Amino acid sequence: MKIQKTRRASARYLLPGIAFAIVALVGLWLPLQAHAQSTVRPPENATTSIAPPGPALRGGVQGTQSDAEIWHDIRLGETGNVSIPNRSAGQMIQSQGEDWRLYRNGATHDYLGYAMLATIVLLALFFAIRGRIKVEHGLSGVKIKRFSTLERMSHWLMALSFITLGISGLNITFGRSLVLPLVGKDVFGPMSGFLKATHNYTAFAFMLGLALAFVLWIVHNIPDRTDLNWLAKGGGLFSKSSHPPAKKFNAGQKVIFWGVMVLGLSLSVSGWTLLFPFEHSLFTDTFVLFGNMGIDVPAILGLPEPPYSAIQEQQFNSAWHGIIAVVMICLILAHIYIGTIGMQGAFDAMGSGEVDLNWAKEHHSLWVEEVMAKKTDGAAAAPAE
Repeated sequence: MKIQKTRRASARYLLPGIAFAIVALVGLWLPLQAHAQSTVRPPENATTSIAPPGPALRGGVQGTQSDAEIWHDIRLGETGNVSIPNRSAGQMIQSQGEDWRLYRNGATHDYLGYAMLATIVLLALFFAIRGRIKVEHGLSGVKIKRFSTLERMSHWLMALSFITLGISGLNITFGRSLVLPLVGKDVFGPMSGFLKATHNYTAFAFMLGLALAFVLWIVHNIPDRTDLNWLAKGGGLFSKSSHPPAKKFNAGQKVIFWGVMVLGLSLSVSGWTLLFPFEHSLFTDTFVLFGNMGIDVPAILGLPEPPYSAIQEQQFNSAWHGIIAVVMICLILAHIYIGTIGMQGAFDAMGSGEVDLNWAKEHHSLWVEEVMAKKTDGAAAAPAE
């Protein structure tokens, strides 16, 4: 009986004690929680700002906007002031960088590779069907001077520098996905650094060769009526015994010439802005110029309207540089094909500078007539001994 009374007494005091402990813990937790919330959440009537005291930033970001509105403006390219010379550092977030990254690693990146592969496949098919274009009357053994030493020097300066630029540039674009898995990081890193430096310095040699070729050959590449006949017959490339007359440069070579000049100039300008970044507003100025002529290029291409920030200009330059480079590579692949395995005797023009007389008569008959006429006039004008 005594034990039961003791248990009843303990239960009588135990239950209230437990209830008191629970109430005490709750009472202690609520003030602590309120204090913790007050350290991270401002009062309901307070305003927040991440902007420092001073004049309002562009867009009204000063003291009365919520954090969500401020970060919204920053994501749209809002800029602030910085004390360092690099003013572009005042832009915290450049959302267009993600668009550029998706372009660089996305479908357009693949299309550039497909374009080069398609060019190689088409040239291989043409060679398989047409074969090598040979001199129909056979080589005569008589040579005629086609290009001077200066002309060949200009050609090879431009050609070899472009090949170097093409290899190093393709490594920049496709190396991480194609070359890196084959050679590993230890080789790919130093190799890419060397190729990048080579790319930068070789660019000046290419621009010099481009300028020399333009000065030397512009007079021979003005379109004329003979080009229409040459184009109508396909230059005799698709059929035998059909060689339309042509001057020193036929219509096909004129297409190559103007393609190289226009694309090379565009490649040089965009490359220059990449070599000396954040100093030019090429796309802003170009789009504004077209806009004044009534052509809204950004709307056609689905791009934001100018003006563009310095980093956007660099991203546009990088994209344009890559596209133009691949287009020019495809054009030069066709040029290399026809000048080597595609046509017998063609390489001699830029090799030794002299070509076989029968080759010249078949492919540049009007030019041969001009050369022969000059030789005849020179011989007639020479005094008799």
